[in-house]
Amino acid sequence: MSPVYLDCNASNPIEPRVLQAILEAYRSLQGNAGSPHLHGQNAKSAVHIARDQIGRTVGAKRNEVFFTSGATESNNLAILGLAEHGRRTGKMHIVSSAIEHKAVLEPLQRMQDWGFDVTLIKPQSTGRICSQEMIDAIRTETLLVSLMHVNNETGVIQPIERLGQAAQEKGVWMHVDAAQGFGRDLEQLRHPGITSMSVSGHKVFGPQGIGALIVRRNRNESAVLQPVMVGGGQELGLRSGTLPVPLIVGFGLAAELALSEHALRQEACERLGAIVSQWAVSHGARVHGAAEHRLAHVLNVSFPHWDADDLLESLSEHISISDGAACTSVCATASHVLSAMGLSEPHLSGAVRLSWSHLTDADSLRIALESASRIIEARQGHHPASRRWGHDS
Repeated sequence: MSPVYLDCNASNPIEPRVLQAILEAYRSLQGNAGSPHLHGQNAKSAVHIARDQIGRTVGAKRNEVFFTSGATESNNLAILGLAEHGRRTGKMHIVSSAIEHKAVLEPLQRMQDWGFDVTLIKPQSTGRICSQEMIDAIRTETLLVSLMHVNNETGVIQPIERLGQAAQEKGVWMHVDAAQGFGRDLEQLRHPGITSMSVSGHKVFGPQGIGALIVRRNRNESAVLQPVMVGGGQELGLRSGTLPVPLIVGFGLAAELALSEHALRQEACERLGAIVSQWAVSHGARVHGAAEHRLAHVLNVSFPHWDADDLLESLSEHISISDGAACTSVCATASHVLSAMGLSEPHLSGAVRLSWSHLTDADSLRIALESASRIIEARQGHHPASRRWGHDS
């Protein structure tokens, strides 16, 4: 039997209805959305529908959705695209957090190389950033505040709504990396103080290779951004390149389903989360990240007597899990997120992330965790007092 997939924070399986919509689009929408003929206009209409579907998820308008290859490109565009405006206005200061994804931290480093002053706020031990600390760090010369919506390693939801309110009051651009929370934690992303946000199709059960930068135009802010890639002028000149219409169609439907089926998906993830949490705790695992602020489909833990690399390899026949962000785990370095939270050895080197979805089969999950238990217990030299986690629904 194949291992149960528990790395949904890295990438989700595609929703079958979304896959069907993509295949149909490949068959019926041959035109380039930028062409004036009927085939091009049909493609353009499909793109507009997808913009509406994605925009409704966060309360944005059609002309505020700019398609990209994914959240990494969107983050680069949102941050690096502000450099010229910052130089022109003398606003050369940026506030962000120490637990951002590398797709934010590395563009921030480039901005620093270009002469910008970057302040990174450390998290509390719970994995949550104190919004007041970020607000207090804003200065008259602050160009941008950037805070992720949900941390990709711990699943902890960050206080973006309060920060968005402060940014709006102070007239500061606020960017949110919303890759992990888009379609899951709905209300915070609707706050008008959030100027821009990055999203990815594959994080909401859509296709890989498509994402968006959503830029609210209530202050005509999109005109401030400069493109980081040119050559055609698509997406109102902000992001050149032929639009991948079938992928956009799939992303749009995935966003619509995430919104309409939100409650059902949440309930399913909570049921599965109870199984995973009880299993982990029964083996003495330490949980990293405050439960009261964590999304229902993520658990970051370390097990006694286990190094993360050994655990991943030992359990690989039964469950597919990770030891942090998928794009950085190959570097074999300690998680910058957990380090910033103050974790010490051996918890830091032993931390692994389990992340599931509403598509995860509960029976297969129980069977896989039962097999994983035997391996963990062999190393720990004991057996848990109860296996109730194997039968909870």
